[in-house]
Amino acid sequence: MSETTPPPPARRRGPVLIEMPQAPRGSGAPAGAAPSPADAPPIDTPDLPLPRPRTMEMVTRLVGARPSRLTRLFLGSGAALVSFFVGIAALEFVNRLLVSYPLLGWIALVLLALFILATLGMALREWWAWRRFAKIDAIQRRAGSALAEEDLDRAKSVSAELVALYAKRPEMEWNRQRLADRRGESFDARHLLELTETELLAPLDQLARREIEAAARTVAATTALVPLALADVAAALAANLRMIRRMAEIYGGRAGAVGGWRLARTVITHLIATGAVAAGDDLVQTVAGGGVLAKLSRRFGEGLVNGALTARVGIAAMEVCRPLPFLGQPRPKVGNLLSRGLRGLFGSEEAKD
Repeated sequence: MSETTPPPPARRRGPVLIEMPQAPRGSGAPAGAAPSPADAPPIDTPDLPLPRPRTMEMVTRLVGARPSRLTRLFLGSGAALVSFFVGIAALEFVNRLLVSYPLLGWIALVLLALFILATLGMALREWWAWRRFAKIDAIQRRAGSALAEEDLDRAKSVSAELVALYAKRPEMEWNRQRLADRRGESFDARHLLELTETELLAPLDQLARREIEAAARTVAATTALVPLALADVAAALAANLRMIRRMAEIYGGRAGAVGGWRLARTVITHLIATGAVAAGDDLVQTVAGGGVLAKLSRRFGEGLVNGALTARVGIAAMEVCRPLPFLGQPRPKVGNLLSRGLRGLFGSEEAKD
């Protein structure tokens, strides 16, 4: 008698109901309720190692450090004493040459006179540059007062001052003419200042963004690729100072040797005063990206964060050198500037704004 194989059980059609286990007693959930995902214990995740931007920290200390009064007195008196002794020695040397070798003495006297005139010319240029900075700062304050008080007459005065500030720049002739044609459309202070910002400052903002991107790219690449200890600090310091000077030139100011250093200190002070050194949303994402990149290479992660901080310094320089605050035009973001700058590092085309 052959054995008969039992048929396989029929497959059940339709939805399958899965019973959830009941919540354990003492968990705080009502009796008979299913456990909530919120009651699950947190998952321990290791903290993301963030690279420390040592290069930009050193640059900030070098630029923003203000010496004490005693230090300033020591440096000032020492410079005056050295200049006095050098001047006396030069005059005595020229006097001896005039007695012993008259022709050589007259040549030395002419060279000394040229040196003195060049020194006076540089001092005059520094004074004139700082005077233009004071003028831009006054325009900023009057614009803020016009916005706060909604004073149309004061806004018209600010707009006229900006037209006069850029009157000697032929590349802005079309922008000045367009502003003159549309100025009659504004009947309130904010709209007039927004129109002035759009017509006069928007093209300059594009130039300023390119300078920030170039500086961020230089600092990031130098930090990542240069293994020397102080070479990256020197390169970052030079790139930031050059960027700040270019901000002043773009928006109508001038920055010599002394004026450029004073402007850099003003920018660092503005960063600290406005709290811009804190990690905002745009900087948090970049720092997080630097932490991920630091898992692969510490130098590349640090370079990314240093480039982000350089972009933050550039934005602060824009706010200091810009005659108007950001009204209708969007304020630049660190993430956008850094991504465009690093994209240029690899030779890609620049993204459109």
